[in-house]
Amino acid sequence: MFLVINIVFILLIIRISLNGKILRTMMTYRWRLLLRYQHIFFFLCFTVITAITGNYFLAPPTLFLYIVFVLLPNMGVYYLVYAFLVPKYYLANKYPTFILYSFLVFIVSALFRILLEPTLFSISIVDNSFAHANFLYLVYSLQALVILIASFLGITKDKFLIEQDFQNLGEEKEQLYLDLMRSKLSPHFLLNTLNNIYVKSLDPQQATSDSILQLSKLLQYVIYDAAVEKISLAKEFASIKALQLLYQLKYHNKLNINLNIEAQDSLELLEIPPAILLTLFENSLKHSGIGLDPNSFIDAKYSLTDNRLFFQISNYLPARKSNTDTGYKGLGNQAILKMLDKYYAEQYTFDAQLKDAQTYVTTLTMEL
Repeated sequence: MFLVINIVFILLIIRISLNGKILRTMMTYRWRLLLRYQHIFFFLCFTVITAITGNYFLAPPTLFLYIVFVLLPNMGVYYLVYAFLVPKYYLANKYPTFILYSFLVFIVSALFRILLEPTLFSISIVDNSFAHANFLYLVYSLQALVILIASFLGITKDKFLIEQDFQNLGEEKEQLYLDLMRSKLSPHFLLNTLNNIYVKSLDPQQATSDSILQLSKLLQYVIYDAAVEKISLAKEFASIKALQLLYQLKYHNKLNINLNIEAQDSLELLEIPPAILLTLFENSLKHSGIGLDPNSFIDAKYSLTDNRLFFQISNYLPARKSNTDTGYKGLGNQAILKMLDKYYAEQYTFDAQLKDAQTYVTTLTMEL
């Protein structure tokens, strides 16, 4: 009866331990060090428990031999359950078979100890019913502990790996999405710009060097800078200026585009994910009708206060919706928000709305 109670106790503890809420809590804390050295940690604890319980019946040096005698077979029991029974039966959803074999391992290992230990170590329990009961209780409890822990660690290891793989896949998917959505230069824009440069080169009075320089800066940003995780604010604003100057050159410097950049000394020191500010600027170019509507304008402001970035861009909103081809294909607001959530969760504010009938204002603040 006592044996049956122990088995029921083992199964109950296993079921409670594998409760989804408890398991998710464990996964959240990521006990990597414990997972890496879990077997060593367990056997150290098991050795200490064996020494404490064995001290009730034995004294050194016999106690040391007793610890070795108990430890070595139980290492076999532990790995039998952990490396064979759990993956072969439990993880294959053969729960009755797993319970049966665990029960048999429990009985055999417990009987092995009950029959051999009193003889080998002269443990006197025959004439002492209290000592006999204590000995049986300790044997059953330790064997139950070995099987319980081996089962628990074997099952949670698999669930932990699945959880880790799922999380890694989620992170990889998000990163691939961001990489896919990162700013790219439109071939159409590139061809148009090169064509404009070619046309200007035919006229000796037209300066083509500025166009080539700004195009090379934007290409460098798109090919190299946008591929890294973070870039300096100096590079981000350099790309914005390059796109602005290309646009100005296209329309003979007649565009009403103003960039007010404060705290320029800190631009090289501070880093942000690439293309965030550039995309906001590109959106303004695209929707403001700049170059097409004589009333169009773009005003961009940047400031830094106590490591808090402030970027606001206002643009004219023509009565007829404009979708000017800027050539620069940015992230889009949804991708920008995903990136902000990833790098600045609960540390940013983003607002985009109409200020009046013909002015659209986008404001971004971030804690750097």
